[in-house]
Amino acid sequence: MGNASETLLAPARLKSGGSVGPGPAERDTHNILGVDVWAATSNSAVCELERVIESGEHRKLSFLNAHGANIAYGDANYRRILKDFTVLSDGVGLDLGARLLYGTAFPENLNGTDFVPKLFSRMTSGKRRRIALLGAKPGVAEAAALKFGENNPQHDFSVVSDGYFDSDQEAEILERLKAERPDILLVAFGNPKQEEWIAKNCTTEHASICVGVGALLDFTSGSVPRAPQMMIRWRLEWLFRLGLEPKRMWRRYVVGNPLFIMRILRQKWFGAVKGPNA
Repeated sequence: MGNASETLLAPARLKSGGSVGPGPAERDTHNILGVDVWAATSNSAVCELERVIESGEHRKLSFLNAHGANIAYGDANYRRILKDFTVLSDGVGLDLGARLLYGTAFPENLNGTDFVPKLFSRMTSGKRRRIALLGAKPGVAEAAALKFGENNPQHDFSVVSDGYFDSDQEAEILERLKAERPDILLVAFGNPKQEEWIAKNCTTEHASICVGVGALLDFTSGSVPRAPQMMIRWRLEWLFRLGLEPKRMWRRYVVGNPLFIMRILRQKWFGAVKGPNA
């Protein structure tokens, strides 16, 4: 990929041993609009990420939902960036896409808002991990770090910066990350900005695992409410967010969800499909 003839991959079959970001483990992936998404369980994902930390490796992690897949469909550079990430499935849209393309949904819904706290609580090495937070509005990361610390006192949480910094401050942030090298860096800029920033700036010098977490810090801090548990259980959290912020979310859900399904069907019926700026 990366030239004028770049195409979105056809879903010929479930790929065995496909690579989703760097790492030795054999994995099954589903290709969703040009992005390889690891068909993982939460347990297998936690084990792999803890192995990365223990071995001193570096891993970039992202979560793909229908909105992110639509962005990737229309942005060849974003698709290229995600090839260097381990990508996990987020939401009912990805499950529906996988069912239509491969006949089976992803094993689990690994949205970042639920999976990242599970990662903190399920790491079994017994070692105290250092988790750094970067992004969101001023004060939000601090409130989220306090909440994470209350729920997971076995780890250390620190705030690097909010998401409003200039180029000089960015250089300072990167130097601080080099000096501290947290085990996990949470980057909350929203996608695709957070993945673009991680791809451009984060290496093994800065953190073992760099993960784009979207609105996780907003939800954890309480600055943005989550849907009631019943709506989450019935996979209707998107509807709650639409009702909460209709002006900001209507295009993502009312327009974006049907567009995602249309593109999935096009991938299913016609095989390799060119993105608009491939």
